[in-house]
Amino acid sequence: MKTKQKGINKLEGPVTDIPIELPERRAYVKCPGCRRIIDLEQLEASHDVCPRCGHHMRLGARKRLEATVDAGSFEEWDAELEATDILAFPGYTEKLERAQRSTGDKDAVLCGRATIGGEPCAIFIMDGDFMMGSMGSGVGEKICRTFERAAELRLPVVGITVSGGARMQEGTTSLMQMAKVSCAVQRHRAAGLFYLSVITDPTTGGVTASFAMLGDIILAEPGALIGFAGPRVIEQTIGEKLPEGFQRAQFQLEHGFVDQIVERKELKLTLYRILKLHHKKEGYANFDPVREADCLEATELMKERATKAKALSAWEKVKAARKVDRLASVDYIEQIFDEFMELHGDRQFRDDPAIVGGVAYLDGQPVTVIGVHKGKDLKECMHRNYGMPSPEGYRKALRLMKQAEKFKRPVITFVNTSGAFCGMEAEERGQGEAIARNLYEMSGLKVPVLCIMIGEGGSGGALALSVGNEVWMLENATYSILSPEGFASILWKDGRRAKEASGVMKITAQDLKALGVIEEIIPEYGMADQPALISISRYMKRHIKTFLKKQNGKTGDQLAAERYQRFRVF
Repeated sequence: MKTKQKGINKLEGPVTDIPIELPERRAYVKCPGCRRIIDLEQLEASHDVCPRCGHHMRLGARKRLEATVDAGSFEEWDAELEATDILAFPGYTEKLERAQRSTGDKDAVLCGRATIGGEPCAIFIMDGDFMMGSMGSGVGEKICRTFERAAELRLPVVGITVSGGARMQEGTTSLMQMAKVSCAVQRHRAAGLFYLSVITDPTTGGVTASFAMLGDIILAEPGALIGFAGPRVIEQTIGEKLPEGFQRAQFQLEHGFVDQIVERKELKLTLYRILKLHHKKEGYANFDPVREADCLEATELMKERATKAKALSAWEKVKAARKVDRLASVDYIEQIFDEFMELHGDRQFRDDPAIVGGVAYLDGQPVTVIGVHKGKDLKECMHRNYGMPSPEGYRKALRLMKQAEKFKRPVITFVNTSGAFCGMEAEERGQGEAIARNLYEMSGLKVPVLCIMIGEGGSGGALALSVGNEVWMLENATYSILSPEGFASILWKDGRRAKEASGVMKITAQDLKALGVIEEIIPEYGMADQPALISISRYMKRHIKTFLKKQNGKTGDQLAAERYQRFRVF
């Protein structure tokens, strides 16, 4: 009797017991932005940002903490604090328990202290995985305690928000958290401390309408939904489909409500830079000693060019000040200062691109820098409204100046404008009030203020950024009550006499120094063009540092009083 051989393959012979290596099973997710499939490992390597379309995925609080603070630096506060079912709302306790089991945390916010790049801070991170980050009594109490403890410890606060708004199951008690936390923010601010808000997707409702929008500086992740009422509620209310991008981060930037949009991969570095900038320092001349040896003299070429330059008439200076290729505020900011960080928005209506402003270092000394920018080509000139600020531009500048005052930073402005924008919409939004408010508030700033006319200084639109302890002018800049054309039209009923008007208006740097309107004339080494940038900037830098050294030891009240007396003599 024949026995059948076991495991015989008719084509290949006996089957041997050879282990086979199967490919590792991989996990994939679908991107909500581009709808493409992404390898999970690849996604995690890119900070949970789609490598194809850049869509920023939502992160849980613990994962975001890991990506934000220095390893091993986090000390959690109030970990056991949780919400209470004050209304005995049906099913609420069970929902809380499910969320607690799912996330491992007691409520929808993680609070504590940590370091970011070695910079100490208090931090709270809301958790979208816990009931969509909704704000109930537990969340409000934990965030409130974070601000209180930060005030006691003299720490800045970093807050990272994600929330669908108030927690409905807690009714009006949830509403009260908006006021409670906002009061805590105010007390922390009154102590002279810094609060940095980072808004992620989505942040809506009561969180948007309270502490998320109260940061000294507000950052947003790309594409984040930010608003009070959600898009669905708005569409139901108005009966219309909302436009693409409505309420997203870019929309909020353009409308003046956030300072910057920061990609996730850059967030930690950005937080570090901002925290470092807000160190409290005594005095206004904390310059790096190693920079004292820097060459701040004009180049030999520019010195030679200056000797050959002819003196310009008043009208020629008007034309020189208006030249499109004349050096702009952004040129001087880039050349003179280090690590300039532009901040945006008036927090009311929009960001005015005619005003460029932010924080930077002057050889180690933190400063606030603000400039009027006309643009360098037709497209940019149109975008920046030819350097004619709207009310929101002046309000942005004022916001930055008040921020500088809070953190004891000197304010330096670069002015080049034919005047404030004269348009119907500007009047509707309070152009006169915005200029008046700047004059009023600048007069009382308790930090040094230096204002530099680099081109045209046109009327009240220029004055609104020029209420300084000192005012300087480039040698071919102008500063006038209105344009020579306007002057001739009003007084002589003939705009063609503008050239003649420029000679009698006393609008040049030399005229205005003789009148005591300005303190310093800055040489242009022939003309304020690109070849002269290094030389003019060196001159400015040397004299700005001297100016700030003179302000050391002065109190805020002294600085404001000196500014008052400066203008009182006219």
